[in-house]
Amino acid sequence: MFADVSQELKGKDCLTLFDYTPEQLTYLLQLAKDIKVKQKANQIYQPLKGKVLGMIFEKSSTRTRVSFESGIYQLGGTGLFLSSNDLQLGRGELISDTAKVLSGYLDGIMIRTFSQADVEALASDASIPVINGLTDDFHPCQVLADLQTIEEEKGKLQGLKIAYIGDGNNMAHSIMVGAVKMGMHFATAAPAEYLPKQSITEKAQKIADEQKVDINVTTDPVEAIKDADIVYTDVWASMGQESEQKKRETLFADYQVNKELLTHAKDDYLFMHCLPAHRGEEVTADIIDGDHSVVFQEAENRLHAQKALMVALMGD
Repeated sequence: MFADVSQELKGKDCLTLFDYTPEQLTYLLQLAKDIKVKQKANQIYQPLKGKVLGMIFEKSSTRTRVSFESGIYQLGGTGLFLSSNDLQLGRGELISDTAKVLSGYLDGIMIRTFSQADVEALASDASIPVINGLTDDFHPCQVLADLQTIEEEKGKLQGLKIAYIGDGNNMAHSIMVGAVKMGMHFATAAPAEYLPKQSITEKAQKIADEQKVDINVTTDPVEAIKDADIVYTDVWASMGQESEQKKRETLFADYQVNKELLTHAKDDYLFMHCLPAHRGEEVTADIIDGDHSVVFQEAENRLHAQKALMVALMGD
């Protein structure tokens, strides 16, 4: 089965997890696991020797840049950091022109930007794989690492419940899609005006129905977190929303992940956060730094999951 899946993924883009079947996601997670084992054993594994990944950044990053740049190097290839200020994109060159030019130089493109439409336009005109490193709507690479972490800790994905508490942003969207694709129940809670986009929720609900799992979108954090195996949160104001920080602190005050709220989760819950975190805002320090937290394991797995993605999409 995996041989067929491997062929399906060669040359494919990674724009959202909607584009991937459960079998393809299972393959990527197994590959990430195998790659991590090799790295921990100091085995040289360079299937992308001679390959070049271009990394376009319109949004700053710690984990995305370092994990992709380290990952392509460890796989035998080279990563090129391409700030939008250094490209003609920053001076008005058409995305389609940039896509065609870069396709002649590179073996893959990772882009971290604001607009999902821009990523999709880039992929439409590129003849090489395009990987979404983050947009305002989706963050698929993070969720691949999240799923890898959950499977490592819980031994499975299917049947578990993940509760996302906070802003219905790119992380809420991507976790919802990744969870239901893998047979997990998903619940989320936020103030009414900050819930995930209805169009994305409706699309995910169709997948949930096929997989016979639940999606619960609510304004009640206690309802969302009840009996959760995994509790996830993110900052209340993401990049580009700094002017709303004070307003959001007031609106989200009842959505802080703290000891009291977590009494409604399962006793052996995992706490997850994509980082960076604001201790004392979306989560208290005793939780993110406590025994249930796997945030740094999760961050490390960005490296292994993205290496698997690059091997699958860019490899020969």
